[in-house]
Formats: sequence, C-alpha cells, structure tokens
Amino acid sequence: MSDRHTLAQLEAEARGAFAGRHIGPSAADVEQMLATIGQPSLAALSEASVPEAIWAFERLSVPEAATEADVLAELRALAARNRPLRTMVGLGYHASVTPPVLVRNIVEDPAWYTAYTPYQPEISQGRLEALLNFQTMVADLTGLATANASMLDEATAAAEAVALFRRQSKAPADAAVVVDADCLPQTIAVVRTRCEPLGLPVVVTDLAAGPDALPPGDVFGVLLPSPGASG
Repeated sequence: MSDRHTLAQLEAEARGAFAGRHIGPSAADVEQMLATIGQPSLAALSEASVPEAIWAFERLSVPEAATEADVLAELRALAARNRPLRTMVGLGYHASVTPPVLVRNIVEDPAWYTAYTPYQPEISQGRLEALLNFQTMVADLTGLATANASMLDEATAAAEAVALFRRQSKAPADAAVVVDADCLPQTIAVVRTRCEPLGLPVVVTDLAAGPDALPPGDVFGVLLPSPGASG
C-alpha cells in the first residue's frame, strides 16, 4: 500500500490546522487557562464572574423554527405595512442607482457575501476581496506597479486626502488645510478628528466669499465639495 496521502486527507488536515490556528482554544488550552485562574470549569467561571442578580433561569421565549419561505413571507407582510415616503434627510444621505449588471455580478455574487474568516464578518471580508480584485484589475490595465482603492465613505476619503496633502506638501509645518464650510457636516467632523493627532490646523470657511475667505497664514491644501451640503 502507498503511504502517500490522498487529496481528501490533505484537505482534511489543512482544515484542521486552519481551525486550530484561527479559532481555538483547544480543550487542553481551556484546561490550562482554568487551572491558572483556579476555576474547575467554564460553568464555574461564569458563576463566579456574573452576578447572580442578572442570571436568567427561565426558558427564553423563542418561537418555533420556521422555513425560509415562511420567514420571507412574514417579512414581506411586515414590510408591506410601511409607507414609502420621499426622504428629505439630505446631507449626503440619498438613494443611488446601481446598474443591473453590477447587481447581478457583484452584489448578488455569493463570493461577495459568504467570504469567511473566523475573525471578521463575511461581508467585511468580501468587501476587502472586492477591493483587492479592483486594484489588481486597474494595475493590469494601466501597467502601473500600484493602484488605489476606494474608501468606505466620503468623510474618510476626505480625511485621507487631507493627510495626503500634508505628506506631499512643502509648506511650513504650521500650515493649515482650508475646508469649505459647504462640505457635509460629517466630512468636516472626520477631517478635524483625523487632523487633531497629526497636529494639523483646520480652517473651515465659506470659500464662496472669494479669496478674502482664505486664512492669512500658509495653506497646504484646500478641500471643496461637489455637490455640497447646500446642494
């Protein structure tokens, strides 16, 4: 008989190594940790850690299991009770149009929403994979060694843009970044938060007023919105 492992055996060993490396701890690890803190079991640890006043001893009021079809029907019935109205929130919170080809091939692709690692949600891993695929495609198309990817939202993108301004600027160390007052409030807030630990002065002003709105000192960058909070 051959002593070589079959492909199925190798895959099983790999899965076991992955689970032990990422999920853990093993039974031996649990016993060692319990012995270190002087507890005989996980149940005893829970009893010693959680105040008795907040323990729930009665059975949870959980409904019986339902099929996927039954759950979808109930959710549709609940959703039908809503009154769809036009949102007037504004300030960057608005509906968007996603082309059907993107919906079919990206949003509805199971590889996007089922990508799994034990340490983060599936959609988070799927988003990271999508960004990597996008950067790889752009690098292949342009022949460049590097490629950028999108930020999660406008506010974080603006904050990183300001940090990039400062890194590339030759302005004095005390130079400020000028932010138009018509930027979205959340954008201004995140820019301020990002600049504070970096020691970067932030000047928010109404640039529609013209050159007189600029601060008197040195400036290393200007942030303008399009469209702005006023539309």
